[in-house]
Order: sequence, then structure tokens, then C-alpha cells
Amino acid sequence: MTPDPDRFLADLHALRRFGAQGRGVVRPAYSEPDIAARRWLADRMEEAGLTPHVDPVGNLFGLAEGPSLLLGSHSDSQPEGGWLDGALGVIAALEVARAARAAGGPAVSVVSFQDEEGRFGVTTGSNVWAGGLPLAEADKLTDSAGTSFAEARARMAGMVTGDFIPPERFTGFIEMHIEQGPVLDDAGEAVGVVSNIVGIRDMRVTFEGQHNHAGTTPMAVRRDAFQGLCAFSERLNARLADVVTPQTVWTIGHVSLYPNASSIVPGRATFSMQWRDGEAARLARMEEIIRDTAQAVAGERGLTLSYGPMLGLEPVQMDARLQSALTEAAEALAPGRWRHIQSGALHDATNVSARLPAAMLFVPSINGISHNFDEDTAEADLVAGVKVLAEAVARLG
Repeated sequence: MTPDPDRFLADLHALRRFGAQGRGVVRPAYSEPDIAARRWLADRMEEAGLTPHVDPVGNLFGLAEGPSLLLGSHSDSQPEGGWLDGALGVIAALEVARAARAAGGPAVSVVSFQDEEGRFGVTTGSNVWAGGLPLAEADKLTDSAGTSFAEARARMAGMVTGDFIPPERFTGFIEMHIEQGPVLDDAGEAVGVVSNIVGIRDMRVTFEGQHNHAGTTPMAVRRDAFQGLCAFSERLNARLADVVTPQTVWTIGHVSLYPNASSIVPGRATFSMQWRDGEAARLARMEEIIRDTAQAVAGERGLTLSYGPMLGLEPVQMDARLQSALTEAAEALAPGRWRHIQSGALHDATNVSARLPAAMLFVPSINGISHNFDEDTAEADLVAGVKVLAEAVARLG
């Protein structure tokens, strides 16, 4: 099994053209560039001897005959995304499927899951496919503009070729991805074999006070929702310090103020609260602290407190057998230049692991940058990654 580096890189750059903007891509799930990219990918899959299949939510499979190992990732992007996030795993899977077919086996199928980047939820397409989210519930999800998942997926109705592919058709799943962090790049290492993927919790929090005139309302009597948010953030950092590890992260990433005017004291602050860790018990303890801190701040400042629905996924360990194949391949092709590594980012492999043995392989991200137009990886590292992936598949075969 010998992947063709030139063909692999050419396809990777060809996919980059869909939604290209500057050095990055704008290819959100169900957008015109996303759908066009999936049509192109389906043609490439067919040329590789695979049977394209699009399920009801837009997950695109390139199916080998009979039982097969499933490789892939996603091809949608963040609203302003990097060119490799997800796309690398899909094109690497396609190249390994070609190499395997040319070598007479093993059978390899390819997938590009839909809405991994969470326009409507958390890794929506693979979550529905793996049975973690009923389709009827997914259809009720809305994006930031109020478009429902049902409305968005209807844009791909003409591409749907059949029902959901049973996960039992596949013997396992391997997802190749950029690290999206600085560890491999800082160490000068070629690849990382993922040991586990962190769990995530994500919810919206709202402090509601009273909007009022910014010039005539004394500071002492204000019920300023934004000041409540500021106090919450500062106090939360202090309260979490004795609970978390250096790998634990938490983020307030989106804030919406009402009425959002310079001369009005904010009467409402709605914000995202997200936290990630490799242990479910710690995630639960963090939730307790977050809710207790928010309640205390609201009480002190005369604010009302409410929450949106909790979204999230549990931490998962990667499959030992698939990890072992990746480890052996990494040591054979990049001796002394690989490591076991935790994934702090969520991936489709989290959902797939509920139905199939799953594993992941990372390549470095230059300066640890991702979800950004400046996201990049050296071509030598991209090629090293696809070679390690092919070697691991050969060993599994």
C-alpha cells in the first residue's frame, strides 16, 4: 500500500477551492460551497472505485464492497475556517482507499460527515448517524440566524441516495486530523497517536437586570447584566483553580447584550459557557461550580438567571487495537518523532466510538493555529501523516 503524495496534495488543494477566501475557507454546513464540495467529493469517490452514498442529513460516504474499515472526517468549515480542518481527514481517507484498492486490499470506505463544526449543534451529522441524536430532535435545532436543521438539510434533498448506512457495515473508524494545538509543532514531531478525546459541555447563560439610561442611573442602583457577566467570569476563574488540571479549559466565547447601545445600561447579557476535560466527573464538578457562581452573582446584583439547553459529549478513550496499529506505523515511519496525545478538540470520532472501534491520528498545526484563515501544516507533515495512516491500515488488514 503506497499512497501517491502528489495526487493526495493535489486533491487537498482542489478541495480548498470550494469557499476559498484568502488563505482559508468559508464553507459552513449546507452552504453552497459545502454542497458543491460534496458533489466534487462524490465524483472523486466514484473515480476511486467507491460507491457514493448520501444519507438524509447529508453525510457523504464512499463505500467499498462488503465489510470495510471506515476512514474520514468532515468537509464543512467554521464561518471563517482553515483549509485543513476536517478536509485533511477526508482526502487522506480517499488516498488510502485508492492505495488499498491498488494493492488488492484491505477494503476501505470513506466518509465526510456533515455539520461537524456545529452550525446547528455539536458534531451534528455523525451524532445523528451514530444514534446519539434522534433526527426529529435534530430537525428542531436552529443556527444563529434562526434557520432550522430541517430547512438546511432540505437544500441537499436532491443529493440523498438512501437511508442511513448501518454502522455495523464497518469494522472500525480512523480519523486523521490536524492537531489544532501547538504540542506537535513545538516538539518538532511528525505525528501524534490520539489516546483519548475530551468531553465537552456547552450551554447558554442569561443574566437579566434592567436596562436604563447610562447617564442618569447611579452606579449604586444599577442592575447591569454585563457587570454581572464580568463578575461571574472573574470569580469563576478563581473558584475553578483548585478543581481543574493544566489540560482543562473553559471559555466564554459569545456574548449578546440587550439593548446593546452605548448610552443604555445593559439589561440582559446572554453568553456561551463551554468547558472541556478528559474526565466526566470533573466536567460534572465544573458544572456545579459554574451554576453556583452564576447564582451567587445574580443574587448579589439583583439579576435573574436562566439557562439554555445543555449540549455536550462524553470523554472517550480510543480503541486499543487501532491505537496499536497507528503506534506501530508511526514508529516504523517516524521513529522518535511521534507521541501519544490527548485531543482537546471534539471530533466525529467521539460519536462514532459509541458504535465502532475508533482511533485518531494527528499531524502538526503550524504555531498551533486553527479555526483561523492562517491555519496551516507543512506539506512534508501532511505526507508523513497519510503514509502513517496507510501503514496502519495495511497492518490492520
